[in-house]
Amino acid sequence: MGIYYTFFHEVVSRLIAKIGLDKIDKQLLLDLVAIRILGPASKARSIELLDVYFGIKHRRQSFYRAAPSWLSLKSEVEAIAVQFARQNYEFNYDLLFYDVTTLYFETFEEDLLRKNGFSKDNKSQQPQILVALMVTKEGFPVAYDIFPGNTFEGHTILPVVKAFIEKHSVRNFTIVADAAMISDTNVCQLLENDINYIVGTRLGNLSKALIKKIDDTISRDDGKSIRIKTSNGYLICSYSSVRYRKDKYEMEKQIERAMAVVKDPSKNKRLKFVKTSKTSKKEAELNEALIEKTKKLLGIKTWKR
Repeated sequence: MGIYYTFFHEVVSRLIAKIGLDKIDKQLLLDLVAIRILGPASKARSIELLDVYFGIKHRRQSFYRAAPSWLSLKSEVEAIAVQFARQNYEFNYDLLFYDVTTLYFETFEEDLLRKNGFSKDNKSQQPQILVALMVTKEGFPVAYDIFPGNTFEGHTILPVVKAFIEKHSVRNFTIVADAAMISDTNVCQLLENDINYIVGTRLGNLSKALIKKIDDTISRDDGKSIRIKTSNGYLICSYSSVRYRKDKYEMEKQIERAMAVVKDPSKNKRLKFVKTSKTSKKEAELNEALIEKTKKLLGIKTWKR
């Protein structure tokens, strides 16, 4: 006799109803959402698992007939999600967090949407799509979009953000994203569209002068921060002793591996703190300048806004 996980399905169904997504009245779709939370799988396998785990039967043909019509639900689903966020999280559109991920397919054939690209799942030989998501500060999703799998993630943020602002007539808006999303071109376009932003920055890309200014100015006390004006907005730097210990440990391990390579050229491989010797291209030496630069930034995290 089989065992059904009906309690799990009931809990997920109640959460779906509380958010208001049951109003779309697409039971097959909602059941597929529930089973994907329990165990992500292909469409065909998910329909099988609905029967195995929940005792819910759907015909595969029903999916293929219904799925095309689900594309029109995007605007309705987002409206329901936004309304829930406003009622339960006092969401007022002023601050959103943005990121992307990839979803790959169990096939090797591309089409107009499913394209080979940089895979976050290490499935570079299989086509994928790029999924962009915006969430509130509580982590509740309120908007999404999809792009061909070969799209550079930095090219997605502007169209998604601008569409959200126009759709909801937002006046004051700040987007938070990681460094991969923001190029100098993106910064200029965000400023041109009066969109505020807070993004992580790659410390390695900072100029020597800027690193020196950070090193000379910042206080090495937990939570202390400084703000430095740059041509692309303000650079905000904060210090954390926890981050310092982590950064220092990683730096010392990298230096240790680099020294082993320098001592034994037969182990030569590309490492962070190793560079080709000025006297001989076949020999390696420690990159003392990079080590010194890294030491100045231990424990420091930077953002641009």
